[in-house]
Amino acid sequence: MSPFSVPAKDCPSCPRLVAYRHDNQRKFPDWHNAPVDSFGPLEAPILFVGLAPGLRGANRTGRPFTGDYAGDLLYPSLVKFGLAQGTYGADPADGFRLVGARISNAVRCVPPENKPLPAEFNACRPFLEAEMAAMPHLQALFAIGRDAHQAIIGGMGLRKSAHVFAHGARHRLNDQLVLVDSYHCSRYNTNTGRLTEAMFHQAIATLIAQIHS
Repeated sequence: MSPFSVPAKDCPSCPRLVAYRHDNQRKFPDWHNAPVDSFGPLEAPILFVGLAPGLRGANRTGRPFTGDYAGDLLYPSLVKFGLAQGTYGADPADGFRLVGARISNAVRCVPPENKPLPAEFNACRPFLEAEMAAMPHLQALFAIGRDAHQAIIGGMGLRKSAHVFAHGARHRLNDQLVLVDSYHCSRYNTNTGRLTEAMFHQAIATLIAQIHS
């Protein structure tokens, strides 16, 4: 468990998500079915931020982007750029580890239809803020999807009109932090061609350039 405030396993903050959690606990008693903690070292200079745990991904396995299609693109990409080591096996016991990055979600509990409500983003915002504050070497953020981008911008009290989401876009948030955007690495986006592997890699390359500039 991270050494700062994270949601309790039975976090009561969002009634709709609590009801959904309890329903999944009955249906799938062997799954994680709880808020999903972040993955990777706090000392990392990069924080990847996703939307929320997937029902059969992180909600099942307890590790962000683990066990669903998005992880199949995300984690090998991190290896390619030297941000992870090992072979991603879609299982928290696969020995895979992050070495230059940390991964979190804007909402820590799985939402119905993968669509958190505004109040649910707001309820989880303090956890993301605390996580960023606890990362002493944080230099860059990577938004995996528009919703993650909006959660970061809103959480920092910045004007969304001054930081418009676009794939590959770079945003200077303050003197210490840069944000880079990407379309979400979901099966839908890759199947429709909205996001290709090359596009995803280019966005990560833009991110890496920020911490070496």
